[in-house]
Amino acid sequence: MNASGALLEVDGLRVELPVEDRMATVLHDVSLSIGVGEAVGLVGESGSGKSMTARAVARLLPPGARVAGEIRYEGADVGSLRGSGLRDFRGEVAMIFQDPRAHINPVRSIGDFMTEALRTNRGVARSEARSRAVRALADVGIEDGERRLDQYPHELSGGLLQRVMIAAALLTEPRLVLADEPTTALDVTTQAEVMAILDDLRRERGLALLFITHDLDLAGAVCDRTCVMYAGRIVESQRSADLHERPRHPYTAALSAARPAIEGAVHRLAAIRGRPVSAFEAPEGCAFAPRCGFAQDRCRARTPELRRVDGGAVRCVRADELAGTLAREAEHV
Repeated sequence: MNASGALLEVDGLRVELPVEDRMATVLHDVSLSIGVGEAVGLVGESGSGKSMTARAVARLLPPGARVAGEIRYEGADVGSLRGSGLRDFRGEVAMIFQDPRAHINPVRSIGDFMTEALRTNRGVARSEARSRAVRALADVGIEDGERRLDQYPHELSGGLLQRVMIAAALLTEPRLVLADEPTTALDVTTQAEVMAILDDLRRERGLALLFITHDLDLAGAVCDRTCVMYAGRIVESQRSADLHERPRHPYTAALSAARPAIEGAVHRLAAIRGRPVSAFEAPEGCAFAPRCGFAQDRCRARTPELRRVDGGAVRCVRADELAGTLAREAEHV
């Protein structure tokens, strides 16, 4: 373990991707950390850079990508890993993708998909790999594992296939799981079942988790801390309970106010005006300023730094003076 005590540290991450004849910035400045056994949520609208952050951590960026900043796993620089070092890292870091049908080869059996890493990278015999796969399927609530291993992806429902992906990710006994919106393609009931399984297994095994989602409530229910992302930057990070009760950034408060209330009086949902922007579209100054009801000229003058406040961090020059106002806005008052 490194001196900071964090399992994963991301510091000033910047990513550019080739788009036609130019390089487009998809992440400007991402900094976060995850401790051993800790669950951290990454929340934001589409295009904010959540999935790209996870792919950068897992070294799964497309060819031609330019990466600046640091990604450290147990103190080691992930960007410098090669050969056996990179294989060992990927054995300890597993990724669960949003759409299992897009990431499981449709012409190979479930058994081949689940056991490939064990057999190829760790030299586990086929029979032993299958036995481990059957046990892993049972852990995620899939019975009759032997029969399931001989089936193909098209023979399984979306919920079952997502459970297969979770089981496959945990089969190599990782220490860190990157879950990229693992329940988005599922119906509400199946979502709840899959998240309960993932959360139970995480706690049982002491796994660290980076959980990417659009759902602020789900992140709060599952994660110890939540980071809010906008236009390729982390704009706020707090303990999940504190973030819901006392948001420090106007974007976080606006997201909270846009949630439907399950109990109490029914109110018209508050919409965030304008449209979300990607990192490469972000204007000068605070990227959220064009949509923010609290923006002033100084907000547009320069990009705010991510600064520490009350055990968390916020990227807003008015955070201190707006604290009470934002808390009331998040409560629909």
